[in-house]
Amino acid sequence: MSRIAEAFRHGKAFIPFITCGYPDLATTGRVVRAAAENGADLIELGIPFSDPTAEGPVIQSANVKALAGGVTTDKIFDFVRDLRRDVHVPMVFMTYANVVFHYGTEKFIAICREIGIDGIILPDVPYEEKGDFDPVCRKYGVDLISMIAPTSDERIQMIAADAAGFIYVVSSMGVTGERQTITTDIAALTGKIREVTKVPCAVGFGISTPEQAEKMAAQSDGAIVGSAMIRLLDQYGTEAAGPVGQYVKSMKDGVRRAD
Repeated sequence: MSRIAEAFRHGKAFIPFITCGYPDLATTGRVVRAAAENGADLIELGIPFSDPTAEGPVIQSANVKALAGGVTTDKIFDFVRDLRRDVHVPMVFMTYANVVFHYGTEKFIAICREIGIDGIILPDVPYEEKGDFDPVCRKYGVDLISMIAPTSDERIQMIAADAAGFIYVVSSMGVTGERQTITTDIAALTGKIREVTKVPCAVGFGISTPEQAEKMAAQSDGAIVGSAMIRLLDQYGTEAAGPVGQYVKSMKDGVRRAD
């Protein structure tokens, strides 16, 4: 069984996203540990990329600043090795196909396995092109996380039936970022998914408050938050771990109310 399944075993999951190296890797380490200690069930670690097409301005800016600060894929691999000494929740990378291709797909995925990364999310790789990565991921036991959007339509069940780890349900069209309201019929989306798979599905894009997290988790298996996490790093910089811990606790409390 996928280690990622552990994140959903005891109820609805809260999944924060953190850009590695923003504002620096030492701060990322403190923030990841604060998130894990305050209820994060699974943590997404963003490997910065110069053209993150799925991201809104908040996460794009974090990518640019992390790269300017000198973060590299190899430094992030070493960083995760250190994290895994005391952080035991499942962790996945979110990055882009070019990062993996440039590094060497098999080498990249093999190192993910070695350092304790449980899955990888590649938002610019459509289902029809996952064959470039999926066989290698399966070889090394690293889940290639599928994404399903409101526009997936007749492809929803095809994507879901072949999914591993968890399914990332995109709540809204467009790029990442906080939204006042989420109008997509998430229950209808997850209903179609659950007809063909028991792989859990978590909702992301636009969630920033405990109330939104509760609402989305009530219609799925969990909630994912990215831009709101990065805004805390924008605000508090190297002192962000405390505020992040408080925020994660409030979001996990919201998700628990959906159980």
